[in-house]
Amino acid sequence: MLTDAKAKAAKPRDKAYKLADAEQLYLHVSTTGSRLWRMDYKHGGKRKTLSFGAYPKVTLSDARRKRDEAKELIRDGFDPAVERRLTAKAQEADHEATFERIARRWWERNKPRWSARHADDVLQSLERDVFPEIGGLPIARLRAPRILDLLHQIERRGSVETAKRVRQRISGVFGSAIAMGIAESDPTASLKNELQPVVRRGKQPAITDLDGIRRVLTDAEATPSHIVTKLAVRLLALTAVRPGESRGAGWDEIDGVDWTRQSYGPYLATWTVPALRMKGTLARKDEVGGDHVVPLSMEAIDVLLAMRDITGRLPMIFPNQRRSHEPMSENAMGYLLNRAGYHGRHVPHGFRAAFSTIMNEQASRAGRAGDRAVIDLMLAHVPKDKVESAYNRAAFMPRRRAIAQEWASLLMEGKPPAAALVDRPCREPVIGEWSASRREHMEWAIGRATALLPEHPAEAVERFLTDVEKYQRGRATLFGRSRQDALRGELEAALAAGGAQEVERIIRTTPDIRAD
Repeated sequence: MLTDAKAKAAKPRDKAYKLADAEQLYLHVSTTGSRLWRMDYKHGGKRKTLSFGAYPKVTLSDARRKRDEAKELIRDGFDPAVERRLTAKAQEADHEATFERIARRWWERNKPRWSARHADDVLQSLERDVFPEIGGLPIARLRAPRILDLLHQIERRGSVETAKRVRQRISGVFGSAIAMGIAESDPTASLKNELQPVVRRGKQPAITDLDGIRRVLTDAEATPSHIVTKLAVRLLALTAVRPGESRGAGWDEIDGVDWTRQSYGPYLATWTVPALRMKGTLARKDEVGGDHVVPLSMEAIDVLLAMRDITGRLPMIFPNQRRSHEPMSENAMGYLLNRAGYHGRHVPHGFRAAFSTIMNEQASRAGRAGDRAVIDLMLAHVPKDKVESAYNRAAFMPRRRAIAQEWASLLMEGKPPAAALVDRPCREPVIGEWSASRREHMEWAIGRATALLPEHPAEAVERFLTDVEKYQRGRATLFGRSRQDALRGELEAALAAGGAQEVERIIRTTPDIRAD
């Protein structure tokens, strides 16, 4: 048998030669001095040679182990050379089939049936939380413990609901990999019960009696605020659409309104909310193209006519005050209701609940049982029967228009026309108050932060402090530097104590701070 000393002492000769070990293993020494481990074997009646690498990089003991593995394959009826090539191809496929590559293919295939907003949310969550951790790993080799560790990292920062959604999205990627023959199972299937339970929030607060909802609108319109925000709240209340659909409304979505004001009803005006701005996947939307058609009452048209003089030259009906090409802040209407005294009592989404409750009660008293289904259509709720839904949306349009007008007449009883709101001052002067731009920025910052509460207090604090410190791109601060540092200290202390409510209290009372 060959020894390591003999292998080490092997020198080149005029002709290549072999130094035999045992069981077909030998060291081939070339005329140039290279020494290669080889094994001769027969498979399928043919003589073949298998190479195990160069000495001394591959030691004698390594070569014997590789020989034994090859002989075991031969005994099982396999050709070790073919198995080696298959293994190399599998490794190459693993390199190509990384989690990130499969995930991006999965996202591209599913994107057409998602709304644009949801598609962006899915991709951003993968890019933020998943790809940095496992994106470069072969998907077929990922196991449950590695993925569970990733999900626990998300939970530890307080994002329990995000962890649940990320698990579902990872599972979707594995489902695609299984269908492609790249993975054999979904390791996330067993992780559902290993995550923290999501604490379900109660229903969004809403005032749903007629006198109460009239008072909400009256108080909001009496509260000093920008006219765009006030009229956005009025149109939201009149149409009962979702707040996100209202704030993103464009002038090109409105049909049937005489902007010259030369004619006066009856109007058949409509507001068509595109499917891409609607809640849910595109497959769940039942009107043509998934769009939601909103019949406009006379009072809603009155709001649009007033807004036409203010933003009619812009693409958006309710633009952002700082960036006119973007929609108004997602928290502007909610913050107005808060200042009007309805924090924790009524939110923008609550107008939908008020409309549903009051108009269903009206229908019940009048014996109009069929109105319930029509009201659901007006709220863009999706029935199970899509064929019936498509028929109802066309056949019930006259009834939907009648209900919209009845609701508007009830809600707006005794209220001034929209033009009267335009003539009111946006803000009442307050001694020592911030400028309008500072106040607007603070409202925007508070809205962005409180949207993360109570579920993500750490993210809320970080977002709020960042927004405050970046006021006007660093050209100014919202208040004195010492007070700004003190605010950071207060928020970090509240966060350390685990008090999400205290964090929210500090953030919401920040506008009361004055410069040092």
